[in-house]
Amino acid sequence: MADGVEGRSGTTPTSVIRPTDEASLKLARRLVREARFAAISVLDPETGHPLVSRVLTGTDIDGVPVILISTLAAHTKALLSDPRCALLFGEPGKGDPPAWPRVTVLCDAERLDPGGESDSCTRKRFLRRHPKSKLYADFPGFAFFRLVPKSASLNGGFGRAYIISGDAFIIEFAMNKELSIQELHIIETLEKAHCNAADRAARVYFQEKTANWYISGLDAEGIDIARKEKIHRLELVNRITSLNGLIVEYSNVLNWRPEN
Repeated sequence: MADGVEGRSGTTPTSVIRPTDEASLKLARRLVREARFAAISVLDPETGHPLVSRVLTGTDIDGVPVILISTLAAHTKALLSDPRCALLFGEPGKGDPPAWPRVTVLCDAERLDPGGESDSCTRKRFLRRHPKSKLYADFPGFAFFRLVPKSASLNGGFGRAYIISGDAFIIEFAMNKELSIQELHIIETLEKAHCNAADRAARVYFQEKTANWYISGLDAEGIDIARKEKIHRLELVNRITSLNGLIVEYSNVLNWRPEN
């Protein structure tokens, strides 16, 4: 992406990069956190050329993108040789594809040790987001990778380009580890206490008319609800700062109703 273009006078450069604001940060994070898949670009260890593939994606408890891939795949071999990669998030809808927002996130890949505590928590979270991946997640040769963001380029549509720090995608919470361990228990508690809350949230926030939505994950900044091929992100009004009262905050966002 160019830093600027020459003005009509031929002497005054005009920047095509807009100042990063809260709206652009929110859009970039939403594109990443609501995605079910992404295009991944790696460097082929034999030729050095870029190699692009499609991968299932989720996010870890700290907001870092996670993928589950086979070690036999060309892109996996590339990541093991050179952890530098990029993920492209954002799918076009009707109309002109360039008019739809997308974000390219430059990352460093970190393979999780199979059977470790981090792998176990990440695995449970990922499989809840992608239930069908349970069919092959335990096959020999499959592994989870965290793709730690370093920087990102957001295109929000024509004339809306932003450069975003990798830190903007990270959820800084001192008790991320504890929350990760308790995540499934908290989800079960919420679903028992608030019958059909995910259906109601999907209807109220996103005008969805279908039922059978469920909570696919949660973190210190929000809740993800899912149904088949769709995922929606619900941001907390008050970001969690401790584990005390977190059920209340999650309940508040699930049960929010617009004022009459």
